[in-house]
Amino acid sequence: MPAFCQSFFVLLAAATDRELARLAQYLKAENRILRDKLPERITVTAQERQRLLKYGKPLGKAIRDVITIVSPRTFARWLNDETPRVKHAKRSRPGRPRTPDDIRALVLRLARENAWGYTRILGELKKLGIGKISRSTVIKILKDNGLEPGPRRGEGTWDDFLKRHAATLWSCDFFSKKVWTLSGLVEVFVLFFIQVGSRRVHLAGMTANPDRAWMVQQARNMAMFFDWEPVKPKYLLRDRDSKFVKEFDAILMSEGIEVKPIGVRAPNQNAVAERFVLSARNECLDHFIVFGETHLRHVLSEYLIH
Repeated sequence: MPAFCQSFFVLLAAATDRELARLAQYLKAENRILRDKLPERITVTAQERQRLLKYGKPLGKAIRDVITIVSPRTFARWLNDETPRVKHAKRSRPGRPRTPDDIRALVLRLARENAWGYTRILGELKKLGIGKISRSTVIKILKDNGLEPGPRRGEGTWDDFLKRHAATLWSCDFFSKKVWTLSGLVEVFVLFFIQVGSRRVHLAGMTANPDRAWMVQQARNMAMFFDWEPVKPKYLLRDRDSKFVKEFDAILMSEGIEVKPIGVRAPNQNAVAERFVLSARNECLDHFIVFGETHLRHVLSEYLIH
């Protein structure tokens, strides 16, 4: 330690409080005189900064009356930068904390080994005492790893079946329209077929009396129509209407077409045909008064072209 510093500290140790106050006032005055002779801004090194913090921090608010090398606001900023921010660092990442890796691995194992859906997996986790995981978290874990959140049953869902066979899948259905004839209003039934993949519609026939003989003839006509198709259908969807007689199915199945009746009260399984019926009514038939079958066929044919 330099001799000057030793003499200074000896003087401080032997001085009384009044003498210390006078000494401090003199040092402040001298410091201001020296500061005025220096440039406006003085750059300090990291070591000099730490030295100022070491001796200035114990002074508290009194540092404002002493410090001249930098402003009191700068000194306060130095103190804030020196304060540890461990708690803030932990909270710097927004959102929920990541699910532990062991729980994520368990979710994936239950899904892959048992083909369970997220509901069953969540229940099994609760049985194991793992209750701090939500339904949405399980779904996200499965999706992030390319797994379906829902369970897979049998060969797949009905939607999977439609997507796999869209190019070779047809659907058929009836809708009716009351037309004016010489004998009054008559309800005419229209049989149509629609290609599920392209939504192309073929009007098979229409009649006021769709009996067994008429249905058999329509099946024969469609068998010849399908022979001219570039891609022959493999499946035909229909509802469980009693007008679809056994002979109708038998003729089409003899041509290598598998007829698949939809479930009872399950119109969504034949959604493509049901949607066409709704469109034909709302966009076309509800806007016309139809006179006879010939007029009805013309209106529907123009609508299909449109």
